[in-house]
Amino acid sequence: MSGRELLPTATPARTRRAVLEVVRPHRRLAAAGFALLVAATSVGLFTQPLLGWVVDLVAGRRPPAELAVPVALLALVAVTQGGLTAWGLARVARLGETALADLRERFVERVLALPLERVEKAGSGDLTARVTGDVTQVAQAVRSALPALARSLLTIALTLVALALLDWRFLVAALVAVPVQVHTARWYVRNAVPLYAKQRVATGDQQQRLLDTIGGARTVRGLRAEDEHTDRVTERSRAAVELTMRGVRLALRFYSRLHLAEYLGLAGVLAAGVLLVRDGSASIGTATAAALYFHSLFGPVNTALALLDDAQSATASLSRLVGVADLTPPQERGTGGAAEGVRVRGLHHAYEPGRPVLHDVDLDIEPGERVALVGASGAGKTTLAKLVAGVHRPTAGVVVAADGVAMVTQEVHVFAGALADDLRLARPEAEDGELHAALATVDALDWVRALPDGLATVVGEGGHRLTGAQRQQLALARLVLADPAVAVLDEATAEAGSSGARALERAIERALDGRTALIVAHRLTQAASADRVVVMDGGRVVEHGPHDRLRTAGGGYAAHWAAWNDKNATETGKDS
Repeated sequence: MSGRELLPTATPARTRRAVLEVVRPHRRLAAAGFALLVAATSVGLFTQPLLGWVVDLVAGRRPPAELAVPVALLALVAVTQGGLTAWGLARVARLGETALADLRERFVERVLALPLERVEKAGSGDLTARVTGDVTQVAQAVRSALPALARSLLTIALTLVALALLDWRFLVAALVAVPVQVHTARWYVRNAVPLYAKQRVATGDQQQRLLDTIGGARTVRGLRAEDEHTDRVTERSRAAVELTMRGVRLALRFYSRLHLAEYLGLAGVLAAGVLLVRDGSASIGTATAAALYFHSLFGPVNTALALLDDAQSATASLSRLVGVADLTPPQERGTGGAAEGVRVRGLHHAYEPGRPVLHDVDLDIEPGERVALVGASGAGKTTLAKLVAGVHRPTAGVVVAADGVAMVTQEVHVFAGALADDLRLARPEAEDGELHAALATVDALDWVRALPDGLATVVGEGGHRLTGAQRQQLALARLVLADPAVAVLDEATAEAGSSGARALERAIERALDGRTALIVAHRLTQAASADRVVVMDGGRVVEHGPHDRLRTAGGGYAAHWAAWNDKNATETGKDS
């Protein structure tokens, strides 16, 4: 994808090591599952000799009563094999699910720790495709392909041993199919691995284009660019479909070659049986058992080789998950000397090389101090706030902050589910009384109690819709529950109207009580009530000091304040 820096994909060797790493702690479970499947498969191999015994009894015109023993043994084999197989598959499935859970937890941990700019460089479509499609692909392989593959490989190995025990010449005849099968498997893997890797990337590209188009739907309609964007989505979709169809054609050729190998091998075993029976080296029943053994390999061999299709797709997905899971977590910011304040030294930051947005910023925020960031749009306020909050990592310079920094932005996500669960994201062990106290702190308790089911009301996607001011109050209540030493607010009143903004300002005052705070001020009334104002312009700090001093100093802040008052006087007919 041009212009994007995709998240890393692990090498095949690293992917194999990662699988061993997650399986190693569960060695006993793996051994138990394997032993049970070996036992089940071994018991099942008695079926063919017992059927051969029946054929010999019938060919020798023995009394029907003599069939009772082999028939009873066949029933015992079926019951025993079924029980052992179910037990063994349950152990293998448990192993797979446990290992997948470990990998998924590691993946999610790394994703949540990824710097925002790293995700933005890759495009949210790349990450979305990994979180959805790749995780689903690996999960399906673990739940279905892994148990089937384990059982098939055991059946193949033990059946070949059983053929050799009947007569080594049956085994030699059966091996006629192996060269065709090996060549087919190698040809398929060689072509499938790069194809599925391209398919995963194309899917991520397609999702990115869809996200961009849907997210910017209003802009697209405003510019009357619907046709252009539809063409772009169609182009990405067509590329993804073409790769999918190439995969289908590859699979069809794969299966046709497998069928050829099956009939070559069966013909070899039947021919060996005819020759051995003719010269008296084997009975008709033994030859029948050999033919049945080879025929019973059709299913396991086809399953094992066909699973190469799932395996290659799952391996490509697994490599993308391991690539993210292996990312080095961002280093924790130091806390030495910061106490519960913030120290910023020599801070530079650029989202794109050669286009810096912050230049040599120094800033001290003392414990318990409330600092407001002011400046025109594009001055670097939000970038500085995100660096202090740890959302971004600086290109150069140092941010030293207290342990526990929380950020509230103007865009608040409400998670789907009960309102109480949303609040408990900040403090999972919080009791209902603590939730009520946090809501009361930010003046949200009344409207929460008025909801259809109170704290149990389902909010978020598909649930009760909250207003912009209510979402901000919810975010502030989370802040109270999280109880961080340092709070960073980025235009937290921007989504509310004038009256709503004043109510939110009061809620912010209560939520920030006793905390060190950095506030990107959307309304200059927030700056006026702060302990200190920092004015930014062009990515640099150009003024700082108390509101009253800056207001009368005749500088940039004084101009901002005058413009703010003029605007309010025009809109409301009274001073701010």
